[in-house]
Amino acid sequence: MTTKTITGQLHGYARVSTDDQEAQLQSDALKAAGCVRVWEDKASGKNTDRPQLAAMLDHLREGDTLCVWKLDRFARSLIDLVTMVDALRERRIGFKVLTGALANIDTSTPDGRLMLQVIGAMAEFERSLIKERTRAGLDAAKAQGRTGGRPSVVSEDVLAVARARKAKGESVSTIAKALGISRATLHRHLDESA
Repeated sequence: MTTKTITGQLHGYARVSTDDQEAQLQSDALKAAGCVRVWEDKASGKNTDRPQLAAMLDHLREGDTLCVWKLDRFARSLIDLVTMVDALRERRIGFKVLTGALANIDTSTPDGRLMLQVIGAMAEFERSLIKERTRAGLDAAKAQGRTGGRPSVVSEDVLAVARARKAKGESVSTIAKALGISRATLHRHLDESA
């Protein structure tokens, strides 16, 4: 029994940050690596709107490989990288990096898959650290009496007026409308103060 080897096309992605820059160096390297087509965006790495990347991802088929000149031209963060490469892997699309510290990443090879798993573990670690730092910051702020979120629209004065009007028999709907706040907000504050 023979197994069918899936071979696809190599597609390159190049990105420069500003209109003043040229992607020629990246494009030449990608073509030299065998890319049948190079897709180019002119967008900051922080910009999530990269139309050529979106078009390329839509165009790629099972067995194809997405090739980038350098990792920072593709992903905005480690977490972003792992998320996008996982999405490619689910579609059975390879990923290859030509230069830079992580140039050995080629998900069609065992070494490349290992490197990606190491990066995935690092990304998971980074996510955990971010969660821990966020939780610690919120706990510290709470201990100091500060809470996050928008300031309340119901001050103690407004709440005092609402209590007095409610004691006179007015409905919560009428009071909320007169004070310019929602019924739910007024109910919540009256319940908390009770």
